[in-house]
Amino acid sequence: MSKQNIEFKDSGIPWIGQIPKHWEIKRLKFILNERKENNKPVKTDFILSLTNEKGVIPYSEKGAQGNISKDDITGYKLAYPNDIILNSMNVVIGSVGLSSYFGAISPVYYALYSKENSNIKFYNYVFQTSVFQNSLKGLGNGILEIRMRIPMSNLNNVFLPLPPLNEQKKIAEFLDKKCEIIDKRLSNLERKIKSLKEYKKSLISECVTTGLNPTNMEFKDSGIPWCPQIPSDWQVINPKILFKQRNQKAKSGEIQYTASQEFGIISQEEYTRKTGYNMVKVLKGFDILKHVEVGDFVISMRSFQGGLEYSNVSGSISSAYVMLIPNSKFVNNRYFRWLFKSSKYIDALQSTTNLIRDGQAMRYSNFALIKLIVPPLNEQKEIAEFLDKKCEKIDRLNENYTKQITALKEYKKSLIYECVTGKKEI
Repeated sequence: MSKQNIEFKDSGIPWIGQIPKHWEIKRLKFILNERKENNKPVKTDFILSLTNEKGVIPYSEKGAQGNISKDDITGYKLAYPNDIILNSMNVVIGSVGLSSYFGAISPVYYALYSKENSNIKFYNYVFQTSVFQNSLKGLGNGILEIRMRIPMSNLNNVFLPLPPLNEQKKIAEFLDKKCEIIDKRLSNLERKIKSLKEYKKSLISECVTTGLNPTNMEFKDSGIPWCPQIPSDWQVINPKILFKQRNQKAKSGEIQYTASQEFGIISQEEYTRKTGYNMVKVLKGFDILKHVEVGDFVISMRSFQGGLEYSNVSGSISSAYVMLIPNSKFVNNRYFRWLFKSSKYIDALQSTTNLIRDGQAMRYSNFALIKLIVPPLNEQKEIAEFLDKKCEKIDRLNENYTKQITALKEYKKSLIYECVTGKKEI
């Protein structure tokens, strides 16, 4: 199919736009069939599930969240290899894929198979396009735009492009080859990111617990489980000596901040911009908030998962958090920023979780249970400077890989859309 030799026409469907003149537009019900079998005639306990990233996978790979018990699957439907499986509640955000398995699927899923005029792989690619998924918004029953169930009667009336069958096959084969190359590049980049993250994690833990030149140092028993051997000139000190609690109340008009393991201490507005999640802002009664100061370390509800945060800002923050004021006689802030984010220290914090009920904030008393290792101040400074520079290079490299992944994913989406709507020469 050569784009130069083909005339185009307006499909009349906004998400499709122009299509080759010899293509048709048909409702889904004239192209794909819904598989309506339930699990009663054929018994199987092999349950299939859907993920946005991996598509159709065995239930055992995903976990039990949000699914009916395996002991009660009488209401489940059957799906076959080469069925398009879509989640009627999540298809608008990409929960759709081509199955390679025979198994049972949730009642909220639909299994679609091809009629004589359709190639199932071609239509799986159609369903992967974000413009098609976005076109389904408003078809569901419910008050939310996302996570509302779309009745099959509504899906049946959605318009799809219908090229000649031989062209559908040719486009699907072309996309199989191109997407395989893209997916391999994506997988390689993701492996590089994972490897760098593991290296960074290991580097931080080793530097903050053994110093920069461990082969030239003498070591001694520390007497603490989370770091049993430390350089001989390092100390083990009670955290209550190193960090005192800040118990100041917030003042009216102070900027309200939140603690995030991903972004550190940031304003609620910035957190909303970065994540899309709205924070509950206190408009009056500021006595329920605490004051946080530049240089404070912050214990948040999930510190046992990701360590303590460091504050570069001054303002107000949730009373659920604990602010720690470092003792400058022993503490170099930059060194302890790394120590409190090291995997060894986080593991030590996790050992106190039996004292913390799920959903309850970690307390100063829990923090105080973990005795801390303290290098000489000049060595703390050297370790911090080394990690600052080294980790900045790692982060820049990972940022570059992440940008490449984003660009490749956008290219893949664009390529699929251009092909399934006939706009790209095959």
